Amino acid sequence: MRQALPWLGPSLLLIAAVVLYPALLLVRASLSRYSITGLYQSFVGPRNYVRLLAQDALPAVAANTVVWVTAVVVVTILISLALAQFVNQSFPGRQLVRWALIVPWAASLIMTSKLFVWIYDYYFGILNRVLTAVGFIDRPVDWLGDDRTVMGAMIAVGVFVSLPFTTYVLLAGLQAIPGEVYEAARVDGASGWRTYRAVTLPLLRPALLVAAVLNMIYVFNSFPIVWTLNDRNPGFAHDTMITYMYKIAFKSAMRDVGLAAALGVVNVLVILVAVFGYLRAARWREEQA
Repeated sequence: MRQALPWLGPSLLLIAAVVLYPALLLVRASLSRYSITGLYQSFVGPRNYVRLLAQDALPAVAANTVVWVTAVVVVTILISLALAQFVNQSFPGRQLVRWALIVPWAASLIMTSKLFVWIYDYYFGILNRVLTAVGFIDRPVDWLGDDRTVMGAMIAVGVFVSLPFTTYVLLAGLQAIPGEVYEAARVDGASGWRTYRAVTLPLLRPALLVAAVLNMIYVFNSFPIVWTLNDRNPGFAHDTMITYMYKIAFKSAMRDVGLAAALGVVNVLVILVAVFGYLRAARWREEQA
């Protein structure tokens, strides 16, 4: 152990500096009271957590978060399964398609979200123009201003930026499946769909598990998309836990750093539960193997 410490020391110091120390400060802030300008005033213990549970907007924000994360992750995985299967085939221009697929992931989230703000624009957005031209809608829709369409519009953007990473994870999983397995299925007379259901999907489960858990963490923490698309709407009706935390601290009438820190601790615990679930599932898979 002592021999490995000089090699592990820099990494451990980096983890302590960028993870453990900020986490301790967050916990300390969640147990403290601050002025409206952010100055420390006193230690209040768990009072901020009690106040957090009493917030009227919390149930709606929690429900928004569940819908946001579940919809984006499920739709992304379903589409990515088809895309991964497609780009795994040999066809002219496959490399170009793979390069194009990675663009939404490489681009800035703020830039991509702002692009969709213009696409969704009520007066000049191309989406309303196209849908009106083909007769799908009679008049323009305020995609980011109507309570009935805001969440769907945000989910579409979340899926768009999540597809590249998920597709490449599943593509790696597909390419790791031995060709002999498919050859044995063909010899047994299995149809294409039966082969996919009985051979491909079971062998793709580790990649699916990784894609699902990492996407849950990524989408849950996705501040730029929700904030950029939803910043024109007052109140908290369409916020998720991350943007709600930011508004509590800096953008609402409360300006309560301690309350926002308490919500930040809750958000970290939610992420840790997701990671713990992933580790348990991965361990279960190893035991089954």
